[in-house]
Amino acid sequence: LGTKDIHPDIHVDIYERLPIPFGLVRFGVAPDHPEVKNVINTFTQTAQHKHCCFFGNVNIGRDVSVKELQEAYHAVVLSYGAEANRRLGIPGEDLLGVYSAKDFVGWYNGVPCNKDLQPDLSSDTAVILGQGNVALDVARMLLSPLDILKKTDVTQPSLEALAASHVHKVLIVGRRGPLQMACTIKELREMVNLPGTKPDMVTAEFEGIAEALKELPRPRKRLTELLLKAAQGSAGSAQATRQWGFRFLRSPVEIRPSSDVTRTAGIRLAVNRLEGSGENAQAVPTGEVEDLQCGLVINSIGYRSLPIDATVPFDPHKAVIPNTVGRVEQVAGLYCSGWVKRGPTGVIATTMNDSFDTARALLQDIEAGLLKLSTKKLGSKAIVTLLEKRGVNSVSFLEWEKINAEEVKRGGRAGKPREKLLDVEEMIKIAKT
Repeated sequence: LGTKDIHPDIHVDIYERLPIPFGLVRFGVAPDHPEVKNVINTFTQTAQHKHCCFFGNVNIGRDVSVKELQEAYHAVVLSYGAEANRRLGIPGEDLLGVYSAKDFVGWYNGVPCNKDLQPDLSSDTAVILGQGNVALDVARMLLSPLDILKKTDVTQPSLEALAASHVHKVLIVGRRGPLQMACTIKELREMVNLPGTKPDMVTAEFEGIAEALKELPRPRKRLTELLLKAAQGSAGSAQATRQWGFRFLRSPVEIRPSSDVTRTAGIRLAVNRLEGSGENAQAVPTGEVEDLQCGLVINSIGYRSLPIDATVPFDPHKAVIPNTVGRVEQVAGLYCSGWVKRGPTGVIATTMNDSFDTARALLQDIEAGLLKLSTKKLGSKAIVTLLEKRGVNSVSFLEWEKINAEEVKRGGRAGKPREKLLDVEEMIKIAKT
């Protein structure tokens, strides 16, 4: 669409499994980061373009196959992200009180399939495994004052559960050291400045870090300086009622059950040492272990993409669609972008730039005559006919705007930017009225 002056005849149709657009911008970005969600305005302009149509509530791979899309369109771009959680692969992982960050974030952000999660927040201490931005988002949500959260678009059931939460301490565990921590400085600064909280660090884990500062690249240096400052100020404010802290060089080996073996009572961690240095340093077990008491464990070690359709190549080891600059290998006219193209890393801007690369590759193939544009394709006419025959009730962008208006109206009553609808059937009912 960005090249509409060069290619005025290009038409783009967007198919989305839920009745609502915007994917991880809506469901992944933390509720207290409204400025990050401003990219929705750009997406909305694109969706309202005369050469673009949105079809929500359409599950590709179930309601319509990728092969049927290929028959209807000259090009198909798969951009469905990474919906599976990377499992820990340790005993006790399925105990009550252990949750994936994906599901926990989906719960407070209003993903319909996570609305009934009901995480157990009755314990004093939570352990988050992983030290990326998502882990810090989860920690911040667990510890944020209610006055902050109730002005966001966090779902009402989640807000009520967090208001009643007994969690007062969050430990964020990583297998490597302070110099390899995966979060960005913005998220760390938000933790440091979170009202009513104080850091709780282990001083010994920072030995030699100050001396290493001068050798670090500037972004890593700034991050580490802030981390050191937080560690040195671990005494914190006397007014602080909640604590958070990092634990480094630790890997989970077992979730410890309660005496009746029904729920989480703690976690056993292997103590690691580093081999190598910098970003390439590897964590190696020392043979020692350490036990932490906790009633809540959140796994935030990453996501995995899943195969969408048997006809689409998929690398199960890397959990991506094999591709070259977004061109799916050995399948002409099929492309991919985002996490399913390169793996679940990066922020929204990273994914947007990655998508632009795929779009450029597609346009280059058009210019090179590789997409056989002389062959007539019916596009959405063919797909809508299939969907109607199969009883699939698709939702247009105009109909999404009815859902949007209802959410904003409900949120306004509570002083929130919106109150997200959580039930797909209710969304469709509002869209079709």
